[in-house]
Amino acid sequence: MTLRVRFTPAADAELLAVITSIGADSPSAAVAFRDKALHALSRLRDFPDSGRTLPEYPALPFREVIVAPYRYFYQAKVDTVWIVAVWHGARLVDSPGGWGSVNGTESG
Repeated sequence: MTLRVRFTPAADAELLAVITSIGADSPSAAVAFRDKALHALSRLRDFPDSGRTLPEYPALPFREVIVAPYRYFYQAKVDTVWIVAVWHGARLVDSPGGWGSVNGTESG
């Protein structure tokens, strides 16, 4: 079964902030990064377990896909893969409790 890939509102805002930041220096680089990230995340439709478990929280149900230098945290729920956070790789990972709801809130 092919799943949908969706962003929570918080993750959508984080991705937009990343693209806007890159675009301030180079609009073409921002478009290229967005396309690269969305392409990498699209594989989750067919392979939702392809990302690695979070080294910081291996017992939690979140996984990640890295599109350097950003980490995309996600969780598969029923028929949807929810991207719950987008963080720069140098940022320390806090408790995932603040990563937004994956209970039906759609964005992106």
